[in-house]
Amino acid sequence: MAEETKADELEPGTAETPVSPATPVGVEESAPAFEEDGEPAELTVGEAQGWKGHKLDDLGGATVGKVEGVYVDAGSGRPEWLLARMGRFGHHCLVPARDAVAAAGHVWVPYSRDKIRKAPRQSPEKELERESEQTLLDYYGVGTGEVGRGSDLAESEAGAVTSRPA
Repeated sequence: MAEETKADELEPGTAETPVSPATPVGVEESAPAFEEDGEPAELTVGEAQGWKGHKLDDLGGATVGKVEGVYVDAGSGRPEWLLARMGRFGHHCLVPARDAVAAAGHVWVPYSRDKIRKAPRQSPEKELERESEQTLLDYYGVGTGEVGRGSDLAESEAGAVTSRPA
């Protein structure tokens, strides 16, 4: 008579407990890159907060700094900015979170090292008011026009807090 195996006695990776082949060992799985309808998956606060401590790299792979926090929309709570420290003892700045991609302890953003390092400085834990956030959007060349973050800000009152640390 065959001996029965209890679920808690199974070895990881056996047929009874499949392991996802798409995720390399030591790399955390993140949200899917695309939704079922083919649209890009929206970044979640939990996913973005999981990037704290990751190296921030430009798309060429050069390390620019380290992710130290996430700024979210003051109304919806949607992640808008990554707070990054430039160098070991350097200043902090914000980088748009919307096009960031992460894996294996790195977060890649579509901006040059020089662009990120020269971005307006940001004090950690300081909320962003509409005018400061618009300055950042203009600096990075994103969120302008009738859609996106720029249109969200246009609906806010002058001096209103539009983003805050998560």
